Amino acid sequence: MTAEKPIGAAPQDGAGFGELRAGHLGVRIAGSPAEVDAVQALRFRVFYEEMGATPEPTVAAARRDHDRFDAVADHLLVIDHAIGPGPEGVVGTYRLIQQPAAERAGGFYSAGEYKVAPLLRFPGRLLELGRSCVDAAYRNRAVMQLLWRGIAAYVFHHRIDLMFGCASLPGTDPDAVAAELTYLYYHHLAPPALRPRALEDRYVEMRRLDPRTLDQRRARALLPPLIKGYLRLGGFVGEGAVIDRQFNTVDVAVVVKTDLVTDKYYRHYERQLRDALE
Repeated sequence: MTAEKPIGAAPQDGAGFGELRAGHLGVRIAGSPAEVDAVQALRFRVFYEEMGATPEPTVAAARRDHDRFDAVADHLLVIDHAIGPGPEGVVGTYRLIQQPAAERAGGFYSAGEYKVAPLLRFPGRLLELGRSCVDAAYRNRAVMQLLWRGIAAYVFHHRIDLMFGCASLPGTDPDAVAAELTYLYYHHLAPPALRPRALEDRYVEMRRLDPRTLDQRRARALLPPLIKGYLRLGGFVGEGAVIDRQFNTVDVAVVVKTDLVTDKYYRHYERQLRDALE
């Protein structure tokens, strides 16, 4: 990852879908540079202070996780209104990058780890998901559900057809997550037309155990909640894992067609429209 001066950016044109609320929590797109700064501060606390990522000098000095993609991205926020309605209330985030925005940044972030050419050939609108994190005090079902509701609303709003990104397993030893990698390869590998492949110089074999002796239930249980969420939506994984030593993770590429994500939102908005016309 290339470090640059922290950049706060307002959301891209037409990014907003309003705010969805669940009690004192809300989810929406960042609307100011100050809110993007709060996102970068949260990411620094989680990725570097808590999870052991190694910051580059400018990142360490600013105490902000930032790169060139932040300026072109939309930043999904979970806000705790009991703390405040703006930057002070940011407790969760997801970075969302559409294809036109990625082109302005020189390509998708995932292209630094995977060959994404199959995805670029997909006949529909693409969305890259990344940099997901939640403050330690808010890691519960309600906040995760709210983040997913925000993603679904964004996908519906922009008519996204395919979303993808790099998801992480903890640590940098692939043998420590051998069961998870083996399970993902044999049970959730993407079809060839939608299969990113790890770059040759970063490729790590996922088939690390004999699939005939693999305890599938245990392997699935060991997966991080975020990857489980993608799989519940019918997601696939790419071929090959990648070790990200800076972020202290083993990464896999995840691909999700948005049919299941948007279906309930289409029904919801169609019902609202029907009720308004009757």
